[in-house]
Amino acid sequence: MDQYVIGIDVGTGSARAGVFDRTGALLASTRRPIALHREDGGIAEQCSAQVWQAVCDSVRDSVAQAGVDPAQVAGLGFDATCSLAVIGPSGQGLPVGDPAHPERDIIVWMDHRAVEQAARINAQGHAVLAYVGGRISPEMQTPKLVWLREHRPEIYRTAAHFLDLTDFLTWKATGALERSACTVTCKWTYLAHESRWDDSYFRQIGLGDLARDGFARIGARVVDPGTALGQGLTPDAAAAMGLRPGTAVAAGLIDAHAGGVGTVAAGGEATDCLGYVFGTSSCTMTTTRDPAFVPGVWGPYFSAMVPGMWLNEGGQSAAGAAIDQLVRMHPASARAAALAEAQGKALPHWLADRALALAPSPSQAVRLADQLHVVPEFLGNRAPFADPHARAVIMGLGMETEPDALVALYVAGICGLGYGLRQIIETQARHGAPVQTIAVSGGAGAHPLTRQLLADATGLPVEVTQSPEPVLLGSAMLGAVAAGLFPDLGRAMPAMSRIATRCTPDPATRALHDARHAAFLTLQRTAREIRRSTEERVSP
Repeated sequence: MDQYVIGIDVGTGSARAGVFDRTGALLASTRRPIALHREDGGIAEQCSAQVWQAVCDSVRDSVAQAGVDPAQVAGLGFDATCSLAVIGPSGQGLPVGDPAHPERDIIVWMDHRAVEQAARINAQGHAVLAYVGGRISPEMQTPKLVWLREHRPEIYRTAAHFLDLTDFLTWKATGALERSACTVTCKWTYLAHESRWDDSYFRQIGLGDLARDGFARIGARVVDPGTALGQGLTPDAAAAMGLRPGTAVAAGLIDAHAGGVGTVAAGGEATDCLGYVFGTSSCTMTTTRDPAFVPGVWGPYFSAMVPGMWLNEGGQSAAGAAIDQLVRMHPASARAAALAEAQGKALPHWLADRALALAPSPSQAVRLADQLHVVPEFLGNRAPFADPHARAVIMGLGMETEPDALVALYVAGICGLGYGLRQIIETQARHGAPVQTIAVSGGAGAHPLTRQLLADATGLPVEVTQSPEPVLLGSAMLGAVAAGLFPDLGRAMPAMSRIATRCTPDPATRALHDARHAAFLTLQRTAREIRRSTEERVSP
C-alpha cells in the first residue's frame, strides 16, 4: 500500500495543508483563512480555536481532494509562525489583550507591544543574548512574557502553558507537551547545544518563576524537529481531521524553517545554500557545521532546523508586506489594481508582469526604477542591525500618477529587499557563515522577475525547487521522519526535494546594482543618523 504524508503550515493569514507522496510530489493542497486582529500600539492577536479549526478543515479537504485513503496517511508535520499561545489550566485559551475578547489568546509574531521590554532585556546584556545575535527582538517570546507579567499579571499567573504556535498545534494533535528545539531555541533562549534553559537569564529579566518544575510552563522536555510525539493523533484530533487515531505526528518547525528544510538540500549540501523564505516577512536560514556568531543575526542555534547542525537566522520584518505597503501609497494604486483584477491577477503579480513587458529582459527591468531608491524597512530592521525602530526610506519619488510609475516603484522596492538580503549575506560571510547559492520559497518570491532581480541584487544564483509548496513540503518531511519513512531529516531532505530552475546574476547589470546597493546603504545609514540626532534633540 502506498503511503503519504501531510504537511501543515499556519501562516499569518491562513492555514494550509498538503498531501505528498514519499518522493515529495504534491497531490493536493487546500487553504483556510485565519483572522488577524490589529490595533494601535503594535498589537496583533489571533484566536487559537479558529487556527485549530482552520487546520483541521484544511487537512480534511486536502485528503479528500487528493483522493487518498486516510489509512494511507503515515504521518504529518506542522509548521507555524513564531506566535505565542497562552493556555489556561483546563486547556482553554486565555486573553492576551482586551479582556472583552477572551477568544484572542495568541500574541502574533509581528506584535510589537514588547519593544520597551526588549530594550530593557538588551540593556542587561545577559550571556544568552550571544545566541540571538547580541540583541533580543520584541518579536521573540521572552519580551512578550515580560509584557504579560507587567500588564496582564492575572493572565500570566493563571497560564498553565506558554506555547509557540507550532508546539500548540502538536499539543492539540497529540496531547504531548514536548517542545521543538526549533521553537524554543530560536524564540525562547533555550540553549539546545547544552540541552538546558539558563535560569539566571529568567531571574534577571523578572521571569524567575518560570524555572519552577523544570520550566514546565515553557518546556520541560525539548526534542529535535521530526521526533514522533506521544501516541500520534488523539481520537479527537483524528476525528476532526478525518484521519486515523495514532497517525504519527512530528515535532514541528517555525514556518520559515520549514521552507528551509524543504529547499536547502535540493541542490547538494545544506551548508552551501541560504534558505530565503519570502512571504509577509522574510527569513534567511544559513546552516553551518560549527557555530558562527554574527552580530544582529539570530543564532547560532543548534539543531533548530537540521538536527546536529547550527543555524543562523536573519531576515526582514516586512518583505511581501513591505511591497504591499509601498504599492498602496502610490496614487496609481487603485487604477493598477483595477487593471490587475480585470486580468484575474493579484496586483503584485500584475506589476511584475508589466515590468517584464516594459523591459527587454528580466535583468534589464532594474532600469525601470531609474532614480527611485527604497529602503523598505517599514517594520524595522530584523537583520543585521536588530533595530525595531528603523523605518522605510523612499528617495526619488515624483508626482507621476500613471500605472507605469507604480511599476517603477515596485521594481525599486524589490531591489531594496534584494540589497537588504545582500547586506545580511555579506555580514554573515564576514563572521564565518558564507553561502554560494540562495534557495527562495514563499509566495512573494514566486514570480520569475522577483527571482532574477534577487539574483542580480545579491550577486548569487537563486534556485527554485520543483515543489510548488516548499514550506508544506518541509513540514511533510517531518511527518515522513516521524512515521519512519526516512531515518532522519538528513536523508529525507534530498530525497523529497529537487531543483527546478536556477537564475544566475546578469554581469551586464552588476555595476548598476553595485551602485544602487551603495545608495541603499547610504540611505539606510543616513536615516539612522537623522533619527539619532533628532532623538537627542527632543530628549529631556
